[in-house]
Amino acid sequence: MKKCTFILAAMLLTFGAFAQQKTESNPATEKTTQPKDITKVLEFQNDAYDFGKIPFGKSAEYNLTIKNISKETVTLERVQVSCGCTTPKYQQGQKMAPNETATVTLGFNGSSQGHFTKSVTLYFSDGMSKVVTFKGETYKTPDESAPVNGGVEKMKKSGK
Repeated sequence: MKKCTFILAAMLLTFGAFAQQKTESNPATEKTTQPKDITKVLEFQNDAYDFGKIPFGKSAEYNLTIKNISKETVTLERVQVSCGCTTPKYQQGQKMAPNETATVTLGFNGSSQGHFTKSVTLYFSDGMSKVVTFKGETYKTPDESAPVNGGVEKMKKSGK
């Protein structure tokens, strides 16, 4: 038993040592592409939107506007939401020429009770991405109307 444990420990140490070895790379032959600085390529309106107060269970939408401020065409590749309560409407693969704008409509189904903050990640060509957020608060409307105020009824009767 001690022999098996010793062999197992030796194998783990050996594998661990090989896993820590650094492989040599030649920077002259490697192609590393850094994503472009998105703030120099695209301009966003409503990238941190506040719905304010909305009724619980009622859906709400807003438009995120994206403007290409560069001299190259940019493609909106995809939009990824953080949860199923958020629905994006956009044209996948939409190309934006210089000075063109695109609109992504982001919807929220209102199913979170109370304060909420949601995020959406937009992916563009050249490895660029942007996380936008929206927030708000849902409130629940009363199931029944307010109770009758008995004091008002007494005043009406005594005033006759």
